Amino acid sequence: MKKLNFLIFFAFFACFLMSSCQKTRVLPIFGEREFKNGDTIFQTIPDFSFVNQDSQIVTHKDYEGKIYIADFFFTHCPTICPKVKKNMLRVLEKYKDNPNVVLLSHTIDPKHDTVGRLKNYAEKLGISAPKWNLVTGDKTKIYDIAFYYASVAQEDATAPGGFDHSGYIILVDKKRRVRAAADGTIDEAVTKFLEDIDILLEEK
Repeated sequence: MKKLNFLIFFAFFACFLMSSCQKTRVLPIFGEREFKNGDTIFQTIPDFSFVNQDSQIVTHKDYEGKIYIADFFFTHCPTICPKVKKNMLRVLEKYKDNPNVVLLSHTIDPKHDTVGRLKNYAEKLGISAPKWNLVTGDKTKIYDIAFYYASVAQEDATAPGGFDHSGYIILVDKKRRVRAAADGTIDEAVTKFLEDIDILLEEK
């Protein structure tokens, strides 16, 4: 089911890319949906509660009224994570003075990524909460919430570092709906993603 949702997400994303050359465009809403009494109910990111690099509880309520960029990583990732974080820093730099844009990174290795390790990682990146929360928590809850972001997060002994995860960064709107995604390892994709953030900021 998780794999299916992942494929559906990127099928919609590919369709969106094909239409992105239009002068005026509205970001699509990704994920599963259902119809009730003539209304469309879109999939949303569920309530959550994790612990950040400052040992503070971070919940969905901290993101109310904001749009945010999410990703999944682990601090000792030997491959894609450094590239993704480099491009996340581009996002931070552009919107550092905009209180309506924040970032949220979930470790997929909570066993090793303690609060102290996340703090050291944050200091190396030169970032701080609440603008950018690096969060840890129960592994099952982290992996379960990855499903709603249509992201991959799982242990895999054959993968570099022992974990299989996508390098995608994900844009979530004020209603907790996924609106865009980009391969965080590709600079050009992130450049377009920055444009998507601007579009979402203009949305009424």
